[in-house]
Amino acid sequence: MISLKIDDVKSFMAKLLTNTLFDEFVLKEMEIQTFTSFNVTGQFHESFFSKDELEERGSSAVFWRDIRAIALAMIRGNKTPLSMKIVFQLPKGDYGKFSESLGVKFNLEEVAGLFLNIRFEKNELRIITGTAMKIFTLDKTIDQEWDTWVKKFLHSQSIYFEEE
Repeated sequence: MISLKIDDVKSFMAKLLTNTLFDEFVLKEMEIQTFTSFNVTGQFHESFFSKDELEERGSSAVFWRDIRAIALAMIRGNKTPLSMKIVFQLPKGDYGKFSESLGVKFNLEEVAGLFLNIRFEKNELRIITGTAMKIFTLDKTIDQEWDTWVKKFLHSQSIYFEEE
């Protein structure tokens, strides 16, 4: 787990809210405080969709692309939010690509989640990485590799940060 302080908050927020950069991440949780608090659990309700819609969708996860416009509408205006917390998870279907991109082999069945926690408060923005394992292990290879992947991902998108 690492904490990365984002240097250019305005640029990052534009990429987060008006760009497709994070669209393929699963939204686990979102909380935005403006004049009131807005909370999204990221829980998917299959009963909302028809069978055909579910088949077309292909996934029972809530993706950032499903919520991004709503988040933008909550934040849009002259004032910045009081605080914001967004928890993203790398889709489980992408764990193999993540593993291959690093050239590291690990048992994907042992990984419960690879997370990005985006936190904005007191006009500062941080991304905190996180991993969850299904087994107890002292081996921190997956944690370290996820941290490395996140830093490379941000750098490739011209998102500059300071590691804290």
